[in-house]
Amino acid sequence: MPARTTAIPQLNSAQRLRALYETLAAAYGPQHWWPSQSPLETIVGACLTQGTAWTAVERSLSNLRQRNLLRFDALRALPIAELRSLIRPSGFMQRKAATLHALLDLIHHEYGGSIERFARVPLPTARAQLLAISGIGPETADAILLYALNQPAMVVDEYLRRVALRHGLAPAHAGYATLQQLALSAFADEQNPAALADHCNEFHALIVQIGKDHCRRTPDCAHCPLRADLDTHLHGRPVSC
Repeated sequence: MPARTTAIPQLNSAQRLRALYETLAAAYGPQHWWPSQSPLETIVGACLTQGTAWTAVERSLSNLRQRNLLRFDALRALPIAELRSLIRPSGFMQRKAATLHALLDLIHHEYGGSIERFARVPLPTARAQLLAISGIGPETADAILLYALNQPAMVVDEYLRRVALRHGLAPAHAGYATLQQLALSAFADEQNPAALADHCNEFHALIVQIGKDHCRRTPDCAHCPLRADLDTHLHGRPVSC
């Protein structure tokens, strides 16, 4: 008689992505994101990190911190020309300074300058208000919602796009909303908003880590913790981005 073979369970994309998340959590442990000292600093960092490396953002934040300007009223009162100068290391200083001023004005006029009050607004409302500000796109809005306001917003970035495409979890033309829904579907069983926010936080941080370590522009799959998923579902051959 022929030897019995064990059937490999056929998982859907959401189930596979959840399994990848759990594999990464076991490999890397808790990430404790976002690296900041206050919700305001997180908001500033999220706006400044667009199109630049985090090391450049750290220099800008250091400039603000040294002047004791990472306080809401102090930062909002800062003349925009000074703000541009202090955030110069992050690049695109004119656009980013204007975006920051507009965001601080929103929080001041709508929520009395209280980030805590802003955090209590329903996610769809807060997200729409953020997206209405020039210079804030979906990724920045969701980063602010998740890391500064502790809302269950899933952040989609280039690292997630690479992992999803290379593992055959999404089509090459998948846009932000499609990838976001895919990632959220991995946690569809989580009904507690606070717990879901924790998952979104860890998921994004872990995806960034695997992206930096292995899922770079030229992938390094040989020693990647997610290699088993490729071997099982794609016979070891990642889908090209």
